[in-house]
Amino acid sequence: MPRAPFYSARVDKTPDKLPSPLSFRDFRCYWAARLSTTLSQNAMVIVIGWQVYDFSRTSLGMNPREAALQLGLVGIFQFVPLLALTLIVGWVADRVDRRWVARGAVALEAACAAMLAILTFTNTITLPALFGVAALLGVARAFAGPALQALAPNLVPKAVLPSAIALSSVAWQCGAVFGPAMGGYLYAAKHWLPYAICTGLFATSFLMLSLIRPVARSTISGPANPWAQMIDGLHYVRRNRLVLGAISLDLFAVLLGGATAMLPIYARDILQVGAEGLGHLRAAPALGAVAMGAWFAWRPLKTGVGIKLLIGVAAFGAATIVFGLSRSMPLSLAALAVLGAADMMSVYVRQSLIQLYTPDDMRGRVGAVSTLFVSGSNELGEAESGFLAAAIGPVAGVVVGGIGAIIVAALWSVWFPEIRRARNFAPPETLEDAPLEEKRI
Repeated sequence: MPRAPFYSARVDKTPDKLPSPLSFRDFRCYWAARLSTTLSQNAMVIVIGWQVYDFSRTSLGMNPREAALQLGLVGIFQFVPLLALTLIVGWVADRVDRRWVARGAVALEAACAAMLAILTFTNTITLPALFGVAALLGVARAFAGPALQALAPNLVPKAVLPSAIALSSVAWQCGAVFGPAMGGYLYAAKHWLPYAICTGLFATSFLMLSLIRPVARSTISGPANPWAQMIDGLHYVRRNRLVLGAISLDLFAVLLGGATAMLPIYARDILQVGAEGLGHLRAAPALGAVAMGAWFAWRPLKTGVGIKLLIGVAAFGAATIVFGLSRSMPLSLAALAVLGAADMMSVYVRQSLIQLYTPDDMRGRVGAVSTLFVSGSNELGEAESGFLAAAIGPVAGVVVGGIGAIIVAALWSVWFPEIRRARNFAPPETLEDAPLEEKRI
């Protein structure tokens, strides 16, 4: 069995003396790749959503509810490949070099961005083309999610992992802050420009991932049959009620509270702030999340982590309700910022618990299940919000979703008492790193 990496200069486990994750070279490359990828992904998502909604309203003459249904279909096209590939991608992330899995996914995303840049530049963009690219992006994200999640713990010592997760989330949220605004502003200048820039950013991400040196991983334990190994990931999540509760809490809370999917409707028809305003609205949740993530990177949570996870989900629902009822742009931006901060708290706790409670040889497969649940909450949440908005209107749909997220937090506190009882991030096993071969920083 390959040995786990050792880090030069033993890590002092005293919280105030832990090194920064950015002091490790490979993690710096990982962080830069994650930032570049997330910038591009969020810019593309906002532009694709705008193009689908605007094309439906302008070229196809649909009313707001009919166009909202098209937004819901975007989520479906992204989610279906992920659902179909979940078991396969998790197994691949545990069997194949995780760096190359991530590189391949980023290369596919770069091809998608280049394709949309050409179609938009030549004014040949269509709804089927947008839906087709959304499906390809779903395939890329299906492979990238488990590989990147499983790779991060191989780049830093376990004691530093919660801070690394917070910094990784900061990279993701920085991309979520600047990506939508970048997409909105570039689209306002030239419709093809955001896709061209995204192609370059994906290429940068590929380069950063290529600079990460080989890392040692554990071999897959258990049955030799590949199909049985794939199923083992599901069995592990089902048996570990803390992991199952944390993953499913995110699924149902965000599935119901998918206010961000309705942002094109709010920007165009409710707040009437146009494409640039849409960029501001889309960036507001990430601003709150970046502030919260930076705080956790500086001051990692130490106690009461389970209760804080539940509080974060409930606050997410409450902020969703305020946004849904708001007709003021400043109030809407403030509500979305609080929503993002609350979501960051739940993401930080959930990811830390999952990564620290999962053995390395299972991280790819458990990460695939987690990615399925997260994407289920995002892409299916977009679909659910679009369909609900088509049925009862966008405002009622957002408010009902926020109420549902609060109810989910209350129910999970009862159904999964393991979450309430989680006082810190220490798993049952020790967090000590075995002193093996030196790894250069």
